[in-house]
Amino acid sequence: MVVGLLVVLAQLKGSSSTHLSTDFYKKSCPKVFSIVKSVVKSAVMEEKRMGASLLRLHFHDCFVQGCDASILLDDTSTFKGEKTAGGNNNSVRGYEVIDHIKLKVEEACPGIVSCADIVTIAARDSVALLGGPKWKVKVGRRDSKTASLEAANSGVLPSPASNLSTLIQKFKDQGLSPTDLVALSGTPPARSKNSENFDNAYFKNLKAKKGLLHSDQALYSGGSTDWLVELYSRCHEAFHKDLVAAMIKMGNISPLTGLNGEIRKNCRRPN
Repeated sequence: MVVGLLVVLAQLKGSSSTHLSTDFYKKSCPKVFSIVKSVVKSAVMEEKRMGASLLRLHFHDCFVQGCDASILLDDTSTFKGEKTAGGNNNSVRGYEVIDHIKLKVEEACPGIVSCADIVTIAARDSVALLGGPKWKVKVGRRDSKTASLEAANSGVLPSPASNLSTLIQKFKDQGLSPTDLVALSGTPPARSKNSENFDNAYFKNLKAKKGLLHSDQALYSGGSTDWLVELYSRCHEAFHKDLVAAMIKMGNISPLTGLNGEIRKNCRRPN
């Protein structure tokens, strides 16, 4: 009996660990998408740059330990979290918006929706609110119980000084292609006080040698990604199409599902 139960649990863990779906909360928390959208919309209306910031938050979470909301965890007595890592400190923002969303979601359906899913949905909504493409986001992620400053400082996050080969390799390490790299790079910069919309101005600027950072201009510097910059500068539909594919792939980086992780009650600390 015990052996049979262990087998079933193992099967559940294995089968669910790779499965995310768009209707995961259809019965357990059907209002989650409308709640997230409402809070994100208010935040972006108050400060347009917040849309790009929430997108950046999702990116920085997924590149360290996968899309598990580990970036949201404050330091504890047992671990030092990711917020003060070199690529995050004084750079990643939007934590309070996620807190607000979590509060509203917990009021509607307590203990059901993960912080990791909230971050992913908020990123999707931010793209749409800034004039970018829309898509159905897959959910079912669970939250990490810990975070690691060491992991966040290990070099997995691309540096503004990265060259093209380094950028391609760092994205490849996450299962992302050069096309994903270029498409994701074209999203509005969170560092801008007047966040741009999702047009193809970024790629036109690269062609004019006006990339803001070295890692931006590296995408159009006589290398293998020049053709993508050329394409996106002419056709924003192609940019949007590839961006959707890249966002979905990024959201699928090593999610915790099934019996792994937990559903945090507070996104800033483990239960």
